[in-house]
Amino acid sequence: MDAITSALPELLQIMWLNIILSGDNAVVIGLAAAGLPESQRNRAVMFGIVAAAVLRVVFSVIAQQLLALWWIDIVGGLALLYIAVNFLLELRKGQKEEDAEGSSHHDKTLMAALWQIVIADVSMSLDNVLAVAAVARDNLTLLIIGLVVSIVMMGILGGLLARLLDRYKWIAYLGVALIAWIGVKLLWEGLAIADTTLGLGLGLHAPAAH
Repeated sequence: MDAITSALPELLQIMWLNIILSGDNAVVIGLAAAGLPESQRNRAVMFGIVAAAVLRVVFSVIAQQLLALWWIDIVGGLALLYIAVNFLLELRKGQKEEDAEGSSHHDKTLMAALWQIVIADVSMSLDNVLAVAAVARDNLTLLIIGLVVSIVMMGILGGLLARLLDRYKWIAYLGVALIAWIGVKLLWEGLAIADTTLGLGLGLHAPAAH
């Protein structure tokens, strides 16, 4: 009991981090699933949750090695920007078809949605793991709790967002803007780290530690 009580502040921090960071993953899962027929949405959401969970476990094991790679944030940022542009094009195409036909039309394939989820999950899961690990340190119990909370949050939010995004298109555009913002932030941080590590002379300030 004393151990749990003493770890309570860190546990609350981890839960708060997961509410925020898992929400990012849920937006991606929701956007990807929203473009699918109703019969395939649950499968896409479940795949996204499992993929993100597996990536979190893998990244937890190799987090220190990944931190040594100066280009990791640059690749992650570019991947998220690619996903944001892809989602935006889908939304605009879907809106044009809906205006022309007068009803919502789904022609997106399940594999296309799963591919979008995987690319975005790689970038967002890395940030989640590093943030939680910074709080949990060497406490394996807290790391496991953080992983479970993130999976539950994605499960709840992903399915809910998929339904909302398909019904209210303006929410989908906000989701795209959020993904683009995270991508730009990751890209900037990656360039700042590259500037410091490689001495490029760009004058960029290194970001705060995760």
